[in-house]
Amino acid sequence: MDFSQIIGQEHLQAHLKTTVANGRIPHAQLFIGKTGSGVLPIAIAYANEILCHPFEKGSQAYLKCSQKVSKLSHPDLHFVYPVNTNDKVKKHPVSDHFNEEWREFLSENPYGSLYQWLQKLGIEKKQGSIKVDEAAEIVKKLSLKSYEGGNKVMIIWMAEKMNTQCANKILKLIEEPPEKTVLLLVCEEEEQILGTIQSRCQKLHFPLLAEEDVASVLKDKHHLDENSALKIAHRANGDINVALSIFEENEDDAAFERLFIDWVRTAFKAKGNKKAINDLLSWSDTVAALGRESQKKFLMYCIEVFRQALLKNYSAERLLFFEAEDPKFSLEKFSPFVHQNNIFDITSALEDAVYHIERNGNAKIIFTDLSISLTRYIHKKELV
Repeated sequence: MDFSQIIGQEHLQAHLKTTVANGRIPHAQLFIGKTGSGVLPIAIAYANEILCHPFEKGSQAYLKCSQKVSKLSHPDLHFVYPVNTNDKVKKHPVSDHFNEEWREFLSENPYGSLYQWLQKLGIEKKQGSIKVDEAAEIVKKLSLKSYEGGNKVMIIWMAEKMNTQCANKILKLIEEPPEKTVLLLVCEEEEQILGTIQSRCQKLHFPLLAEEDVASVLKDKHHLDENSALKIAHRANGDINVALSIFEENEDDAAFERLFIDWVRTAFKAKGNKKAINDLLSWSDTVAALGRESQKKFLMYCIEVFRQALLKNYSAERLLFFEAEDPKFSLEKFSPFVHQNNIFDITSALEDAVYHIERNGNAKIIFTDLSISLTRYIHKKELV
């Protein structure tokens, strides 16, 4: 993959090309942005630029080098990504155990999310992480000289998934980098990365994609008409991965919609209603039975629907994209219950639930507490 295959982000592409051309490549960089904005594909394209720079563009040597990067088979390009045990690897999983799956995953969709990667491994009900065993592999790889005599590039995808032990070992590498080594840490949530690592990396923030860029991909590669492409691009909010999921009619959204509607309807009834409280507890048990990545994805879905309801309540029609599949659910009727006096409480409660799920909290307790909180917030009156 090279820069010609990247969607949008022209200013960042230009900056990265300049660092290579001028021979001023920072040895440790932190790429921050949503997976759907193209952070990982740009990191790979940047690696291509670094590794193939010694050869004249268009030459046989350059094309051979670029082809190896494209196939993820270049001996000086290394990847680290979140993993966990599965049917194939029973203990001490590290990235190298899943090289074949990683190549397939990136060939299918280089903009893919962590959840999709875990699905690829068949561990979507677990959490992917980068543990201390991985750190030992990283140190071993980077301590060797480069195979082709130039730079070595290590891309750590979802670097926020490093546990503390792993992060501390990586910190030593960043402080005292091996010769001709470039470390690219790719993450979505920089606040989850050790501050000492952040302070030693050059940061690059990736904005969400322009709607026009997303729509262009849908028109050119998936043959959508302009109106349909623009509608999906608007819903995707600058995330090409979300846009492709919508285009493929992701079944998760339909399932999440049913869960969401059952939840808010029961929460409305729960005030002073014992039966409805029992129904909320049953609902919490249902969601707690999902995998943790599915739970997090559902909570993010809820945050977005509540935001859409708020926009509807304040007549921001231009920003609306939510369309319920259930004909009995009306955003117009629901939106008056989401307003300035409760949206911050609702969003905060959902974000707190995501935080605790990520840290392996008891899902039944988390969703029960969230449900009881919602019954209070949803009945708050709007201040006039």
